[in-house]
Order: sequence, then C-alpha cells, then structure tokens
Amino acid sequence: MNGHPVKLGGVHHAAYRCKDAKETVEWYGRVLGMDYTTAFAEDHVPSTGEYDPYMHVFLDAGNGNILAFFELPNQPEMGRDENTPAWVQHLAFRAADENALLAAKEHIEAQGIDVLGPTHHGIFKSIYFFDPNGHRVELAADIGTDEQYAELKRVAPLMLDEWSETKTAPRHADWLHEIAREEHGKS
Repeated sequence: MNGHPVKLGGVHHAAYRCKDAKETVEWYGRVLGMDYTTAFAEDHVPSTGEYDPYMHVFLDAGNGNILAFFELPNQPEMGRDENTPAWVQHLAFRAADENALLAAKEHIEAQGIDVLGPTHHGIFKSIYFFDPNGHRVELAADIGTDEQYAELKRVAPLMLDEWSETKTAPRHADWLHEIAREEHGKS
C-alpha cells in the first residue's frame, strides 16, 4: 500500500454550538447568504445513547463546505473558553477577491453588525465580526502570488522548529509585514 492509510477528501462539516438554531440559520442566511440545507433533531445522542435533546442544523458555505450548529436546550448556558482570547478561535470563509470583501463589509455593516478591517496579512486581506452566538467570523480574500505561497510553504517547517525551541516568533516571513506596510503607505 502506497502513502498514508488515511486519505481525506476535504472537510465534511464543522460543528459548533449555538444559542438558538432558528436565529442562527436566519442570521447566516441574511448576513452571509448561506443556504440552510439539513436538520437533524433527536432526543438521544446517536453516538453515546445519552438523553440530551438537540437540534442540529447544516448550512452550505459554498464549494461543498458545510457549517453546522447544535442547539442544546438542556445543557448549561453556552459560554466560551475564557482562557483563550476572543480573536483566536474563529470561522474563516473565502471571499472571491478584494472587491467582494469590501462589498461584504458594506453589506454586513448595513445589518448593524460591527466589522473590523480590512486587515492586511500580506497574502490575504480579512474582515472580522461576531455572529449572534459570540463566534468570531472572518471573511478572507487571497491576494498573494504563487511564488509567495510557495515560499511560505518552504519556510513553514523551519518556522515550526524554531518556534518549538524558542516560543518567540520566527522572522522567516517578515516580508509579509513589509507588503502590508508598503500598501498601507499608498492609501
């Protein structure tokens, strides 16, 4: 047998908790244009058999990428990992290009939602906002070249090894910051 025994075909779905399934489905449809495709509702958890009624909803994020949510009315009120900063854990979706990103920002702000950005990351630009459940959402538009992505892939193992030893940010990709600074100077 050649290669690795596991061959992934992409992400089937990513599942998160929500406070209210109906509100969440409506928000992702209105704000991000996601189609609501499927619902599962059970009184008993199929994998464990325990009694814990839930509604499990699935939304299409495009290109076969599915985002799912669980509403769990019998569990304690939904919280978040207070030891992790709010900016760390997030859902990031692809925007077609920079113009689409700016149009999305305008649309989302028109819904009364605070939007941060665009933030320039050298090879992509992003905007950030929060859904009604407190999940941070990012829209990102790729702007890098094939050569830039290849260079990042080349230095990734070197950066990880250095980080593992020092726990300080390696400087292999500092050129990303230069790109962002140069563009910022133009505007």
